[in-house]
Amino acid sequence: MKLTILGSSGSVSGPVNPASGYLVTVENSPSVLVDMGPGVLARLQERQDPCDAHVVFSHLHADHCLDFPSLMVWRRFHPTAPAKGRNLCFGPESTPEHLGRLSADGDVVVDDMSDTFAFAPWRVGQEHIVDRVSIVPFDAVHPVPAYSLRITEHTTGKVIAYSGDTGWTDNLVDAARDADLFLCEATWGAGDGDFPPDMHLSGAEAGRAARLAGAKRLVLVHIPPWGDVDATLAAARAEFDGPVEVGSPGMEIEF
Repeated sequence: MKLTILGSSGSVSGPVNPASGYLVTVENSPSVLVDMGPGVLARLQERQDPCDAHVVFSHLHADHCLDFPSLMVWRRFHPTAPAKGRNLCFGPESTPEHLGRLSADGDVVVDDMSDTFAFAPWRVGQEHIVDRVSIVPFDAVHPVPAYSLRITEHTTGKVIAYSGDTGWTDNLVDAARDADLFLCEATWGAGDGDFPPDMHLSGAEAGRAARLAGAKRLVLVHIPPWGDVDATLAAARAEFDGPVEVGSPGMEIEF
């Protein structure tokens, strides 16, 4: 199993870093694209056929889903290589309507994705089979329905945990328990400041979650372009004595 970071910027895309998008690949299986913020489709084109991917969403804020309508155009209307069949899509219950309105022609129309994606909503705590990986969603703490995801490769048992966007919750520790790789948001940087509650994590909280979960490796993501990367990293390392680094576009991690 391999994870490729297509974009890891927080809240908005940066000059050289798209917003959230993470590609999970397993041999002899379509890849799984986790979130699809602005700029992610361009980076996906550099890696593979955009049609050869299942798509899952942690939540539906724009910085995590706004490139999906463009993917629909690619899958349906590419002149020589449109999608040959349907792929899977998982996300919050409202995903078909929310994204359908973004790609519809008209204010009261909802574009039906069922011609090219088979959608099913997340069910917390349940295993969702996506070809050669399983994904279990955990409730996150965010202003909209949001989930942290635990991704397990069937053959090796290797685990990628992804926080999505969340404030502090013990569910995050459960999602990352003994994970080989923990992708954790650190929007609030070093945590110095008066931040809204129940929305995001600091670098220190990301490190604490990794420590409590017994994760093997922590990669910090979702740091805004204006964030202090060095201070965020230092705060995480003060809480977690395992390997810690900041996720950057193009980073590849194999298991």
